[in-house]
Amino acid sequence: MSTVVIIDYDSGNLRSVQKALEFVGAKTKITQSADDISKADKLVLPGVGAFAVAMEKLADLGLIESIKDFIKSDKPFLGICLGLQLLFSSSQEAKGLKGLDIFKGSVDKFKGVKVPHIGWNQLNKNSKDNCQLFKGINDGANMYFCHSYFVNPDDKDIIASKTEYGTGFVSAVSRGNTFGVQFHPEKSQRLGLKILENFLKV
Repeated sequence: MSTVVIIDYDSGNLRSVQKALEFVGAKTKITQSADDISKADKLVLPGVGAFAVAMEKLADLGLIESIKDFIKSDKPFLGICLGLQLLFSSSQEAKGLKGLDIFKGSVDKFKGVKVPHIGWNQLNKNSKDNCQLFKGINDGANMYFCHSYFVNPDDKDIIASKTEYGTGFVSAVSRGNTFGVQFHPEKSQRLGLKILENFLKV
């Protein structure tokens, strides 16, 4: 059985992500080790918290290059919530601080709406994108969100879904075997578990 390694950078939802993955049949390991990341079959970057604090913690742990190397290898990678945002070049939450820069683009704050955006909202799937995470997930499916910022990719071809909240923001991206979701699949009940199950099959 392949091992899903979950990166621990002192974010708040490690255990719920781990339990959800194990529920759908994954063997998991939580780590702060670059060596574990290099040996992982699949990698998950969860996230609750602030962009700057997260990037600084990943740097302190010496994990930034390990994550980049893993993604370059095209082994399956999933970023969740803040873990999605960290894949981008920069964030309005931490001006002057570079993200992982896997995807070119910014992380922008919602304007003109109540933040954080909390609760259930619909996915509007990109009809041109055959994102493997969304197999068996109908357009308009509800997922659980909790965030004040959203990603704005330069390359619109990576957009797998959008969601409406004052504006149509990007709620999932995919390129090759690298995936990122703004919602929390581990908190999205049956359909969220289906997305994690799909990730195991990538």
